[in-house]
Amino acid sequence: MLVHKTVCLSSVRFIAHLVNQHVLHELLALELMTLLLESPTDDSVEVAVGFLKECGQKLTELSPRGTHGVFESLRGILHQGLIDKRVQYMIEVMFAVRKDGFKDHPAVIPELDLVEEDDQITHLLSIEDEYDGEDALNVFRYDNEFLENEERYKAIKEEILGGGGSSSESGEEGEEEDGEEEGEEGGGEAAGLAAMQIQDETHTNLLALRRTIYLTIMSSLDFEECAHKVLKMELKPGQETEVAHMLIECCSQERSYQKFYGLLAQRFCLLNQMWVECFDKAFQEQYTTVHRLETNKLRNVAKFFGQLFYADALPWTSMSCVHLNEEETNSSSRIFVKILFQELAEYMGLQKLNERLRDPFLAVSFEGLMPRDNPKNTRFAINFFTSIGLGGLTDDLREHLKNAPKLIMAQQHEDVESSDTSSGEEEEEEESSSSEESSSASGSDDGSSSSASEKEKKSAKKVKDKKGKIADNEGRKVKRGKKTDKDGAEPAKPVHQPKRASVDRETDQRNVKEARCARNGKDEERGPERSEQVVPQRSGKDWREEKAPPERELEQTDARHRGREKRRKEQRKRRER
Repeated sequence: MLVHKTVCLSSVRFIAHLVNQHVLHELLALELMTLLLESPTDDSVEVAVGFLKECGQKLTELSPRGTHGVFESLRGILHQGLIDKRVQYMIEVMFAVRKDGFKDHPAVIPELDLVEEDDQITHLLSIEDEYDGEDALNVFRYDNEFLENEERYKAIKEEILGGGGSSSESGEEGEEEDGEEEGEEGGGEAAGLAAMQIQDETHTNLLALRRTIYLTIMSSLDFEECAHKVLKMELKPGQETEVAHMLIECCSQERSYQKFYGLLAQRFCLLNQMWVECFDKAFQEQYTTVHRLETNKLRNVAKFFGQLFYADALPWTSMSCVHLNEEETNSSSRIFVKILFQELAEYMGLQKLNERLRDPFLAVSFEGLMPRDNPKNTRFAINFFTSIGLGGLTDDLREHLKNAPKLIMAQQHEDVESSDTSSGEEEEEEESSSSEESSSASGSDDGSSSSASEKEKKSAKKVKDKKGKIADNEGRKVKRGKKTDKDGAEPAKPVHQPKRASVDRETDQRNVKEARCARNGKDEERGPERSEQVVPQRSGKDWREEKAPPERELEQTDARHRGREKRRKEQRKRRER
């Protein structure tokens, strides 16, 4: 379609600048774009993109709808994929230029913005109309009437510019004066711009720095090379924090944790204390905003800081921001602490980790992590570490929780004693003051008061002794009452015991009483002398045939009753089950 593409590109660029200078109407530009994209080829699309780059900003201002239609047609061509890859890339670049607002392709540069809008004449032309190109003007021909034509030209020039040579000289002088005034005004404006400070709210420099750091990290083979490249960047003061945040962000974006990032951060922390402060601040910020991270990012960040704590690149005092209780934690922070300590236990071992947590110099920093202020928080911390498989770290907390009631009681006892001593001292002071007053008042009254106080003490002692005797007698009665009632009979059995056992016991007791009465009656018949005689020694045969004494029978019957009661209780339990 297009034979001379280079000539066509230059011609189209010329037409675009005519549109930018308001010499040609924008309608001609839209017609030209429609013609080029109607049947798209590689060359036509390339020419259209070149034309749109030159006059796209002006067309967007004058005819936004038409420009939008042109870009939509370019988008359709790109989606169809019928053109070459190189041209497709040119279309994508064109969309990027449009997104930036044609920043690198302005419509009119300030040096060429010379004609005022009132003096501009716009020509409305169309592609479909026929025009005389006047090609004869492109060929040199000898002019026989050259001098006459020059005189005509001067006359027209005087009409337009107004004056001849003198006017031209005065015009040159005026132009020089105007140039001097403009120079003075320009110098004043430069001084004003120097005084005014421009603040970039778009953070363009910050984004460029973060992009550079990201590309440096990703293009490095190992952490030593990356550290060397970052340190050669000549960072400004305060930009070290951005390096720390960018490092953590790159680490969180990985599918699984890479030790490359931990070793890189460790190298920075060992080089300068400034980096330690940056990563300490980053740890606190990450812990406070950990609920915004996804599970994979949270795991990577926790393992990253676990490696720094294990290598002592980051001080353990940074954990002072962790408060392990139900009120100040959420699910994300608990998962973060869990992964962090599991990683530390894997690196250090449970014994060394426990020793580090018991370090007296770090006890203040671990007050929130191992709380002892409230039994509720202590139980929460114990249950947390036990549930994640690190119950060995909670031995001190368990012992503290076990001794907490004793400590509280001792503290209360000390408070009471201190209050008692203070009140006793106050009473002694009052008594001493009152005794001094009474002694100064009369000396004779002292003797009578002392004798009266001695009598009162003796009477109080007697009353105490009487009360003690009464209490002892009552205690003895109570002890006896456990065995017998006032009448001397045995106390009644509990309600839940069966009636059958009580009836059997009563019958056995009657039999024993009758046997005793029978023996007593025989002894009375024999008389006192007979009863006091020594009982002769019986043979073994008589001893076997003779029955057991009544006390032994009573013990045997009691044992039987207990066995029956036991069996009945067991039977009841079985029935209830």
